[in-house]
Amino acid sequence: MKQEEILARLPYSYPFLFVDELLSIDENGSTGTFTYPPDLDFYKGHFKDHPVTPGVILTETMAQIGLVCLGIFLTGDVAPGNSSHVMLTSTAIDFMKPVFPGEKVTVTAEKVYFRFKKLHCNVQMKNKAGDVVCKGSISGMVTTKLNG
Repeated sequence: MKQEEILARLPYSYPFLFVDELLSIDENGSTGTFTYPPDLDFYKGHFKDHPVTPGVILTETMAQIGLVCLGIFLTGDVAPGNSSHVMLTSTAIDFMKPVFPGEKVTVTAEKVYFRFKKLHCNVQMKNKAGDVVCKGSISGMVTTKLNG
């Protein structure tokens, strides 16, 4: 599956799509980028007069690039009319540096395991200078159904 096909199958749209580019993907992991537009609504109040990207958004960015894109790749083509979804089940993320409006980040994910429909990855986010801003582990269930 090509990177463009994976991006087209992501179940997100602006303003909740946090993947600009998928740089690489294979059975062992993925790497992608995102630049946080300064006009995103959450910057108005986090923090007043000193906007910083919330940790939950950084985590979501790592999940979209490092878990969802990889999950779509690993499941490959599913039956016509169905699409694969990756539902977040757990995270353990350490935050080291802030990410500001307008910053571009690169997320790298390394698959730890994919079995019994559960995908577990180690993830890391770096800023443009190459500094690690956050890292940890993230897991999710890969399914073709959103309910039931």
